[in-house]
Amino acid sequence: MKFVLWGTYCDHALEKRTPFRQEHLEGLQRQKEAGLLLTLGPTADSTHVFGLYEADSQQQVEALLHHDIYWRQGIWTELRVYPWIQAF
Repeated sequence: MKFVLWGTYCDHALEKRTPFRQEHLEGLQRQKEAGLLLTLGPTADSTHVFGLYEADSQQQVEALLHHDIYWRQGIWTELRVYPWIQAF
């Protein structure tokens, strides 16, 4: 199944993420290599995060996100995951 992620960043996220960025990117790379993460990144103004996942369940995606250092350190302030149907 495919899932879409929408979330928000904390204020001043670009500065606050600096000490956690390497761990965050390494975790995303592992997810990509495992075939779970299709794409993920911030909006141009760095207020929201968008991602696409392919996983067995919504709970699996939510667990990956809640384990991410950005969530644990409050860089991401809200995360919403929705089942997604790719039309094209």
